[in-house]
Amino acid sequence: MTAKKIVSQILLVLVAAGIGGAGAWYWLAKGAGHVHPAAEKGGTAEAKKQQYTCAMHPFVVSDKPGSCPICGMTLVPIRSDSAASTGSAGEKKDRKILFYRNPMNPGVTSPVPAKDNMGMDYVPVYEDEGSDGGTIRVDPNTVQSIGVRTTLVTTGELKKTIRTVGRVAYDESRITSVNSKVNGWIEKLHVDTTGQEVRKGEPLIDIYSPDLVSAQQEYLIASGHFGKVKDSPFPDVVKSARELLASARKRLDYWDIDDAQIKKLERTGEVRKTLTLYSPFHGVVVSKAAFDGARVMGGMELFRIADVSRIWVQADVYEYELPWVKQGAPATVTLDYLPGKKFHGTVTYVYPYLEGKTRTATARIELVNPGILLKPDMYAHVELHPRVKGRTVLIPSDAIIRSGIRNVVFIDRGEGRFQPREVSLGVEGEEGTVQVLSGLSGGERIVVSAQFLLDSESNLKEALKKFQGGAAGPPAAPAPAGQGKGR
Repeated sequence: MTAKKIVSQILLVLVAAGIGGAGAWYWLAKGAGHVHPAAEKGGTAEAKKQQYTCAMHPFVVSDKPGSCPICGMTLVPIRSDSAASTGSAGEKKDRKILFYRNPMNPGVTSPVPAKDNMGMDYVPVYEDEGSDGGTIRVDPNTVQSIGVRTTLVTTGELKKTIRTVGRVAYDESRITSVNSKVNGWIEKLHVDTTGQEVRKGEPLIDIYSPDLVSAQQEYLIASGHFGKVKDSPFPDVVKSARELLASARKRLDYWDIDDAQIKKLERTGEVRKTLTLYSPFHGVVVSKAAFDGARVMGGMELFRIADVSRIWVQADVYEYELPWVKQGAPATVTLDYLPGKKFHGTVTYVYPYLEGKTRTATARIELVNPGILLKPDMYAHVELHPRVKGRTVLIPSDAIIRSGIRNVVFIDRGEGRFQPREVSLGVEGEEGTVQVLSGLSGGERIVVSAQFLLDSESNLKEALKKFQGGAAGPPAAPAPAGQGKGR
């Protein structure tokens, strides 16, 4: 064998080995998933589009299975919107394609089908993907398996019952202080015990006052003088006598000497040694500082009398319930010592401050008190029945996803499509019903269970879109030269 033949045979062996090695590498790479499906002409369209992401880091996207380079978690397949729906070829054909996007470089797009430098197919971006604002698609089997339930948004009057406790108190507008306007000594007590019931006009106390005696004597002198000079031909004398009489009369008025007593004084000419104070209305003596023989100073409070025909109940209202409690709200009050007896009243005032220790505000309820059944400082059970006037949009509390920053509900768009929508909430009523101020209309269908799973899917999709520059809108950049050619 010549040297030339030996060299030829060696070259043939090397070529054969190279071809065999290339074939083995191709089939091994295919089995390991390193060859992109676009290189395999027999692959399905769904396989060509399959991508993988990290559940904890959605911005990590790969065209093949593997592990997250950040946390090491196994990458999960990204469900395409078209596959999450019915998946039929006819439905895909009906959807309008806006443009095509490079799967490895989302900023690169093309108006026509194309391949990148590695031979990977551009991924189509459909019109409904760009306009649904976070809409996700879930196949019917998954909807059933995760227990998605929906309900209609309703409109109506929102009601609520607030149950709390309260304390019976005097009506402050019906408490009167009885005091003396003269200096003197207590001559006689007509009412001598606290808690005693008194009627309007009933005498309370007799006070001896030297000043009062002097004032009566001055009035009698002024009255007699005026009677003598009233027919005088000198006008100045008549005027002076009249002014003196008026001054003496006014002094008696200031000391609560009524007209009947003054007329009696004029008629009889008898000076009274004592001044009698009378009850201004029907009520109960709640405090007494008067004792037989005690000295009395002008302005000193002798009695405090309260009218208990109407009473207050001071109800405690928690801070979060304050938006409900308004003036005019109906209220029902019950007491342990009167089982079955209900007192009905209304909220007349909500105090503009909170108790620091209990973090509660006070709502004042006014009640009629027949037979004085309600006694001050009694413990009471209170039910407030506020309502939102007019019709308002209502949804179940279970439908709301509260992130602390915003409130979101999922709208059922039909055919397995669910769209997140931010809503503005009002107050919460009975049976977990919540008022919606904006974001929803009556008749829309919303998800009331398993929405947290939908929220996770929606957040994943949103994160991917942000990473990829968003699915909607015009293409970010044209395909590089050589990548925009049709297939």
